[in-house]
Amino acid sequence: MVEWWQDITRSILWKGPTCPMKEFIVGTNDAGQRLDRWLAKTLPLLPAPLAQKYIRLKRVKLNGRGAKRDVRLVQGDLLQLYINDEFFDNPREDNAYLTVANPNLNIVYEDENILLADKPQGLLVHPDKNEYGDTLIARIQRYLYEKGEYRPEDENSFRPALANRIDRNTGGIVIAAKNAEALRILCDKIKQRELEKRYLAVVHGTPEKKEATLEGFLEKNAEQNRVYLKTKKTDSALTIKTRYRVIESRNGLSLLDIALLTGR
Repeated sequence: MVEWWQDITRSILWKGPTCPMKEFIVGTNDAGQRLDRWLAKTLPLLPAPLAQKYIRLKRVKLNGRGAKRDVRLVQGDLLQLYINDEFFDNPREDNAYLTVANPNLNIVYEDENILLADKPQGLLVHPDKNEYGDTLIARIQRYLYEKGEYRPEDENSFRPALANRIDRNTGGIVIAAKNAEALRILCDKIKQRELEKRYLAVVHGTPEKKEATLEGFLEKNAEQNRVYLKTKKTDSALTIKTRYRVIESRNGLSLLDIALLTGR
């Protein structure tokens, strides 16, 4: 992974004289702090490595001059920050990739249009009501931002997005689109069943048949945040069809190759 404080990203992160400047006067509560720690508190979206680079490049000026990161601030000091506007925003779901998202990302394939990531178990693909920061899509957006392939200021509505998703406790390959055209193509191919989803699962016991197609009905309960599998159709239930094939059985366990025929 390309580190974003290397020179390859200089053209994106450094805007020279055209970068907007914001001024701050050090008050009583801020006096005595180190410059780098004040910067971290004032701009929580600014990653620490980038903050250190900005200080070195004198994009953070103290009383009109460059300063070292460990200098102590004095009440009345003037701080001038030549830093991109997005870092002055508040942390929220749509900009969490800047600092909240974990940089760890296992990429199995990538080109100019798409990226395939191996999602570990326990990681959400998209934000929910309890977690909006460290998700798979946030990690991908951070990675592309650091590479210089995603510039939010140049986009009106598009952000790198996932074409498929898997549950939090399931690990596997997830496809991300780097541009809107790639996302449309991927979604269309998934809709037309040109892309096939396959799963490997370990189950207790040995199925009676080595290969079979199972059918049932899935009912969601939004209030309980749970789903129920039923054998009879109801008005609110969705039909599910799953095909499995036993790959191997041993020691009371079986490894199955599973295809979700209905996508559920």
